[in-house]
Amino acid sequence: MKPPLAPRALLLCLRHLLELIRFSHTLFALPFALLAAGMAWKANLQSDPPIPFRWQDAAGIVLCMVFARSAAMAFNRLADRRLDALNPRTASRHLPAGTLGAAGVAAFTVVCSLGFVSGTLLFLPYNGIPLYASLPVLAFLFAYSFTKRWTVLSHFWLGTALALAPLAAWVALRAEVAWAPVVLGGAVVLWVAGFDVIYACQDVAFDARMRLFSIPARRGVRPALRLAALCHFGMVVLLAILPLVYAPFAAIWLAGVAAIALLLAYEHRLVRPDDLTRVNRAFFHVNAVVSVGLFVVGWIDLVL
Repeated sequence: MKPPLAPRALLLCLRHLLELIRFSHTLFALPFALLAAGMAWKANLQSDPPIPFRWQDAAGIVLCMVFARSAAMAFNRLADRRLDALNPRTASRHLPAGTLGAAGVAAFTVVCSLGFVSGTLLFLPYNGIPLYASLPVLAFLFAYSFTKRWTVLSHFWLGTALALAPLAAWVALRAEVAWAPVVLGGAVVLWVAGFDVIYACQDVAFDARMRLFSIPARRGVRPALRLAALCHFGMVVLLAILPLVYAPFAAIWLAGVAAIALLLAYEHRLVRPDDLTRVNRAFFHVNAVVSVGLFVVGWIDLVL
């Protein structure tokens, strides 16, 4: 029988797990879930009769978002561990390098999945949709890990996975689907697909050798970057028309969208077909500002 892990070893293992799933990248998706939640709460207050705010709803949205993303990322690392071991860029990740074992990561995936399903119980008894939808949502998130093996739409699958965050937040609070979260979710799909295409340009040679279906490997880096730019243009268009289906957004929101358009233009100037050295800067820095910036601008417009 193995002795129990010391507290220091447990903390080190937890740190490695958080590094494995890039927990800090929750920043990319959580702001959109909280933005949609703010939109839904505003709509609830304007209902007749008004629907009061419940702290359980706020806790449920945050917990479900964090646990769902953590489960999906851990599962992705498990599914891709053999490919990661063959790719020089990813060979140092925790599973290929042996820093973490597959059994431990699998257990972490199960715990996070259970945490996600449990989080949906906070919306009861008023709304059972999140609970009923929890397992199909997890299945969709996990399925992404295999899409690059058979379809070039894998980038858009990932975008849709992250777009479930604002859609789910709205449904959890309103028990309905409306145009406002659909348009916001569509913008998230295009935003994520665009930057994922840019990110995949780093692995174009490896993906082509392994016969994976990334767009850069199948179509080339230059056409892939053009498609990414087109996706981000579409994102800006959807964000700009959001006030047409969600009246509380007005001038402040549109000013924020204009700033986001400039940021995305800057992102595409950082990455060129003959120079991919600044992909990480474009991916991490600019996109973090985009997600947090839209969250802040949206909430300011909702409050004012």
